[in-house]
Amino acid sequence: MSEKIRPKRISLEASSVCQLRCPSCPNTSKAILPTVGSGFLRPSDFQKLIDENPWIKKIELSNYGEMFLNPDLIEIIKLAYNRNVVLTADIGVNLNNVKSEVLEGLVKYKFRSMVISIDGTSNETYKQYRIKGDYNRVIENIKQINLFKKKYQSKYPLLSWQYVVFGFNEHELATAKKLAKELNMTFLPKLSWDTEFSPVVNREVLRKELGVATRDEYKEKYGVDYKQSICHQLWDQPQINWDGKMLGCCRNFWGDFGGNVFTDGLIECVNSEKLVYARDMLLGRQKPRDDNPCATCEIYLDMGKKGDWLKRGTGRSLYSSLKIITPPGVKHILKRYMPKKLLSTIKRITST
Repeated sequence: MSEKIRPKRISLEASSVCQLRCPSCPNTSKAILPTVGSGFLRPSDFQKLIDENPWIKKIELSNYGEMFLNPDLIEIIKLAYNRNVVLTADIGVNLNNVKSEVLEGLVKYKFRSMVISIDGTSNETYKQYRIKGDYNRVIENIKQINLFKKKYQSKYPLLSWQYVVFGFNEHELATAKKLAKELNMTFLPKLSWDTEFSPVVNREVLRKELGVATRDEYKEKYGVDYKQSICHQLWDQPQINWDGKMLGCCRNFWGDFGGNVFTDGLIECVNSEKLVYARDMLLGRQKPRDDNPCATCEIYLDMGKKGDWLKRGTGRSLYSSLKIITPPGVKHILKRYMPKKLLSTIKRITST
């Protein structure tokens, strides 16, 4: 019998709307519209959710859209702060259009952490992928957050610089790493998901930084998909759409698992027949089913080809099965999606 889920962490998108037009993004192509739609999380829905589920301790607010375009974001941040719920935006924000009072609110109300997508160290380079964005404005917003952190004597939000490496920006990788340090940010280089758009040329530089130069190379070297850790979200941090629709994981935009968290309840939705079946599929206990979003996911299909299914639990066997041999720069993937207890177990195993 499958375990019943009552997650202490969830992902709840604050905005599926984005003002940028990044070439490889499904938001730009409008591929997300049939399932995700276009809209903003309402404070009333947010309040209802945390009131009805007081055990929730942490909520991720970013995914396919830009969190800061939600006109009610500061109210949502205040609600979380008053109920001791930790908020993060670790999937990523572009930080182009933000009011000063919102930047101050991030610090004042102890927004925990934020990953900012900055693929370049000049406006000319940055705008080649972050179309309609402004590099200089992003950097100024980061500096303003740092000023507010000094004013309130706070270390929050913790800031990270995500740098998707392409052929057009690989020459600025070292500069970006240096600038991130100067801005008191963690530097997170990331492999591109699009093999067609400006592929890297100098692969040796990337291998030195990340251990591998492409996601295919990562899969070949480590035996798992670069983003396979996302599958654990169905247990540990289920993804909820801005309108309450249950999506399961942050990657899914092609189908939902039925039910609405705001009207049907969180526990009901995370333990629906469809989502329970999906978890069993990922563990290799059930065959793929056409009405299940996981059935068409490349990560699931790859696991099926190998018969190498997702493993749950703790201990040395889990470490071996997940092949957690992460090169520098991608360990944040595990930290973002795995429970602290599991990570501490892995750390203990790998240090002996």
